Amino acid sequence: MSGFGNFGARAYVSVGVETGVSTSSPHALILMLYDGALESLRKAIGCIDAQDPLGKTQALSRATRIIDEGLRASLDHKAGGDLAGQLNGLYDYIVRRTMQAGIDNDAAPLQESIRLLDELREAWASIEPGDQAAA
Repeated sequence: MSGFGNFGARAYVSVGVETGVSTSSPHALILMLYDGALESLRKAIGCIDAQDPLGKTQALSRATRIIDEGLRASLDHKAGGDLAGQLNGLYDYIVRRTMQAGIDNDAAPLQESIRLLDELREAWASIEPGDQAAA
């Protein structure tokens, strides 16, 4: 995911998370994307529980934009090879499950998405910034 660059930073800002973006490393920016997506998915679950359809829609929209315009867009398919392709497929799956949760008003797919993103975030956090392999 080292191909993050300016596009990824702009995408992150475009989904409403601005604090520290301009001064953060690409490694830190990816962590911020994961954190933003996870926060939005958790908020969507709260909105489902509170029967707040507008809040749910806004939270799900933000989560899917972070995943699509931030995490997926930052993948470097040329340098990342198979890993980038696998992450792309996983992000696609998470977005589809998230959208289905919104349609069905069901928190279970969101909990699955949170679990998957948590695992990816932990793996990314464990990489030393200088040791990143392009994904």
